[in-house]
Amino acid sequence: MQIKMGAQNMHWESKGAFTGEISAKMLVDIGCSYVILGHSERRQLFGETDQGVNKKAKAAFSHGLLPIICVGETLDQREKNQTLEIVKRQLQGCLDGLAPAQVEACTIAYEPVWAIGTGKAATPEMAQEVHRMIRDYVAEHFGPSVAQTLRIQYGGSVTPDNARSLMIQPDIDGALVGGASLQADSFSQIIHNGKKN
Repeated sequence: MQIKMGAQNMHWESKGAFTGEISAKMLVDIGCSYVILGHSERRQLFGETDQGVNKKAKAAFSHGLLPIICVGETLDQREKNQTLEIVKRQLQGCLDGLAPAQVEACTIAYEPVWAIGTGKAATPEMAQEVHRMIRDYVAEHFGPSVAQTLRIQYGGSVTPDNARSLMIQPDIDGALVGGASLQADSFSQIIHNGKKN
């Protein structure tokens, strides 16, 4: 098994007076290969926008980092049946101006906000519906081969008990695990149970 290191956020500028921020160069210097961008907590608590995530993704690529771009709806948006519309709008803003090869190198993480840290995971069918829409959107805007290669992960209360039922869905390529990754036994079980083979 190959293990690579990632970071939870970064700034879009390479350097400057941005006290408390982390640059892509700093992440590369400590050995990061990936960076999570647009996590719902960053969006909700720190006012991050799709346009800001887009700037960060472009900066990540310019420094050789691979972005993990998070998208997802709130409980209110899901209850109003706006999930696909919201996620599509996030994809449009976050991926704007990226080359097909860059999109292909991204990971998109569908993380319904209402499922993060709440113990309420989307059902496999709910998650699959959104993952299918993401793949279809990418196929339409960046090409079918890009959509086929693109890694789309599910995140939001992934547990050893639900990992397999989520991972066997045709358009779910992996999991972005949060709190459950802090317990070695639980995380190990998620990895084992989530194997597609």
